[in-house]
Amino acid sequence: MAWPSIFQRGTLLSQFSHHHVVVFLLTFFSYSLLHASRKTFSNVKVSISKQWTPSAFNTSIELPVEIWSSNHLFPSAEEATLFLGTLDTIFLFSYAVGLFISGIIGDRLNLRWVLSFGMCSSALVVFVFGTLTEWLHFYNKGLYCSLWIVNGLLQSTGWPCVVAVMGNWFGKAGRGVVFGLWSACASVGNILGACLASSVLQYGYEYAFLVTAAVQFAGGIIIFFGLLVSPEEIGLPGIEAEENFEEDSHRPLISGAENEDEAEPNYSIQEDKTITQVKAISFYQACCLPGVIAYSLAYACLKLVNYSFFFWLPFYLSNNFGWKEAEADKLSIWYDVGGIIGGTLQGFISDVLQKRAPVLALSLLLAIGSLVGYSRSPNDKSINALLMAVTGFFIGGPSNMISSAISADLGRQELIQGSSEALATVTGIVDGTGSIGAAVGQTSCTIVFISPLIVREMCYLMQRRQTRMLSG
Repeated sequence: MAWPSIFQRGTLLSQFSHHHVVVFLLTFFSYSLLHASRKTFSNVKVSISKQWTPSAFNTSIELPVEIWSSNHLFPSAEEATLFLGTLDTIFLFSYAVGLFISGIIGDRLNLRWVLSFGMCSSALVVFVFGTLTEWLHFYNKGLYCSLWIVNGLLQSTGWPCVVAVMGNWFGKAGRGVVFGLWSACASVGNILGACLASSVLQYGYEYAFLVTAAVQFAGGIIIFFGLLVSPEEIGLPGIEAEENFEEDSHRPLISGAENEDEAEPNYSIQEDKTITQVKAISFYQACCLPGVIAYSLAYACLKLVNYSFFFWLPFYLSNNFGWKEAEADKLSIWYDVGGIIGGTLQGFISDVLQKRAPVLALSLLLAIGSLVGYSRSPNDKSINALLMAVTGFFIGGPSNMISSAISADLGRQELIQGSSEALATVTGIVDGTGSIGAAVGQTSCTIVFISPLIVREMCYLMQRRQTRMLSG
């Protein structure tokens, strides 16, 4: 096995300018903020469930349930939790639909505008959903569902845009390790959301939404004024020219223009303008690209498992082991730590091997064992955190690779060298299909988590009714 030349010469970092660093950080933290707002919702489910039910204020079981139901949504915490699971499913289905649309929009409009609009608008929706409604004591199922559908559509603008921007700046050489490290943005966002939520949860869950929404809105403003979508915007050659210069033998479709691009930046700008005017490929053409459908279906299965942890892990720790909600939020961070390490290390290995599929296949096989092991975790926080990190390594790592590095590879294949306007569309297809799988998974998780609670509540109500009948 030959060691890739880019690692042999140690030239990976030397290829990047300060513009690359700025783009890396801006796209990294922009998506981290989007994920932080999602994670906040999963971290405060217990508090929301209590607030939406009579048990939050009702200290006497003799008082009629109807009195409390007039001011709150649900007569029991079990029904509130079921509705929260339904909101997860609604969000993911709308998010999946939005990804297919956002990818197409991102390839036809300015990526910076689309990303900034999505971040700021989503922040406003999150503020209304979690903060304003609580301040006004206005609880309405229809409003919550409508807001979360809109939030899913707006949040879907994030991933296709940031992956497309990164694909414009970073070429295939070293893409596995670069995108592997960069794709940790989702896990960092989860950690950020967990820390923000747990730090202000004592004042009320509405302040957790307020803080994350405010930070996300500020991030959208920074993106609007500071993000460079592509090197061509500042007169630098595009990555197609650089890759053609360094890997001419592997890219025969473009030849003879490398030296001109390197020597005359102004000429490369004119040529790139011509490239960007090429009509973006259609949704059907993107689906027909080699590997797109296969990786999309694989990602649907993988994201089903990954998002089950994302949405339900704090709730599971709190209810299964009896740990405090804030403690469960902080402990769930270890799953994301494992995902960060897994995505970076597996991306590096795939660069060394110059193949990504074998790394993914081995990791997913080992993930089966890690899931079985975690399902038998004892009531010990240290052991639970260790098993959680191992599970995140083998599940979160492949998930990060498919959604970032592999999506970028698929969107910049040799078959579409004539059109650079395909990356966001391909990314939207892959992530959108994955989100459909995740939405189906949330329905299953809701049934698995809530069914025993509902049965227990029904038995309790039946016992109370029998007791009243006997005493009467």
